[in-house]
Amino acid sequence: MYINEPNHHQSTQDSILTQNANKAERKLQRLTARKFKLRWILAISCLPLFGIYTAFGIAPQTLTTNIATSMVVEEVSLPTLDQALNDEANLAEKFWYKDYVRRDDTLQSVLARLNIRNRDALEFIRSDSVASEIARSIIPGRQVKSETDADGNLFHFEYQISADQFLTITKTADGYEAHQDERILEIRPVLKSAKINSSLFGATDAANIPDHIAIQLADIFESEINFHTDLRRGDRFNVIYEGSYDQGELIKSGEVLAAEFVNNGKVYRAIGFRDSNNQMQYYTPEGKSIHKSFLRSPLEFSRVSSGFSVARFHPVLQRMRAHKGVDFAAPTGTRIKASADAVVDFVGTKGGYGNVIILKHDNGISTVYGHLSRFAPELRRGSKVTQGQMIGFVGMSGVATGPHLHYEFLINGKHQDPMKVALPKNNTIQGGNKAQFETISNQMMAQLRLLGTSNIAALE
Repeated sequence: MYINEPNHHQSTQDSILTQNANKAERKLQRLTARKFKLRWILAISCLPLFGIYTAFGIAPQTLTTNIATSMVVEEVSLPTLDQALNDEANLAEKFWYKDYVRRDDTLQSVLARLNIRNRDALEFIRSDSVASEIARSIIPGRQVKSETDADGNLFHFEYQISADQFLTITKTADGYEAHQDERILEIRPVLKSAKINSSLFGATDAANIPDHIAIQLADIFESEINFHTDLRRGDRFNVIYEGSYDQGELIKSGEVLAAEFVNNGKVYRAIGFRDSNNQMQYYTPEGKSIHKSFLRSPLEFSRVSSGFSVARFHPVLQRMRAHKGVDFAAPTGTRIKASADAVVDFVGTKGGYGNVIILKHDNGISTVYGHLSRFAPELRRGSKVTQGQMIGFVGMSGVATGPHLHYEFLINGKHQDPMKVALPKNNTIQGGNKAQFETISNQMMAQLRLLGTSNIAALE
């Protein structure tokens, strides 16, 4: 007799399936409840949108119909020409031409550029005793202006003979008349800013600053900044200089009145002040002279080709020897300046120096200028020279491989490095000039600050 025993394995499987089904049902219930809650949240969040939509929908004065359009035609009458324009003489158009004399220009090329073509005017300019001055003073940079018609008939002509002298030719009923006149120019300060990208002259050219202003800047700051080696890309400067105007037009530029130079992050400032001899001198805003008693370099612009050294291989002698000065490479004929007030101690030829000048200064100091091509006229032993005075010209006389200036600086007969020796400064402003200088300094500093702010704003 068989007894059916329960299948324990089968019962276990059924129990597990029941449990899994219950878990799935509970999970489904939770998902359903979560979806129901999300629907309510979504519905509630949309209520403000429906409010906004309703607000737009009921906004007043909203046009919901097509807008009717129509064409409006209005007759506009043209203005009538003045009867005076019917005069044939007034119908002739006149044109003004303005130019500057260029290098290698001739009188014929200048007149052709100004559209002066009628024979009477050309003959008058060549033959008249006053007008013919133009042909004798064709100088690059001089201003010329003319008024002509389309056929090249001249009515008015102006030529700048000098800074304030003009030659004028005018057509009259009897022909042409010419006269010279001196004009009173209005002097006003010119304010300029520039940034160094390659060189000082490159910066001034980009800012439309005249070259002689750039030279003045180099002279003013040369005891503080070595313009051969110290300039950095990004350096900048502000400058105020004299401008002479004729009827609102800049005719010429004069001396620097004030300047500010930022070199490698360091700021240098100079304020101009005329001394008792009407000579412009430059000081710090506090009144201390920025000019040292000696110039750092006797050349305006050049480069150091060989520095001061106790042992250098000489390119000509082919052996080691001391180089007791500094060589400045420069083209033959470059002007050499006296580095300070002095008396000429020697001028002539001396051994390897070739043509050489030796200047004797105060306090046991002397300077030597060698390898010159020629000397300044009337320079003699015993004659006095002032700082910055031209004394000779660069060359390659004596023992030299190329044109350059050999410059030495001696104190009590001992050689010093001209580029590193400490240079004493001149005195500060004293006495009654101090109050006048302070007034000028305050005015110039205010304008320099304005320039600096404007320049920064422009750069940004």
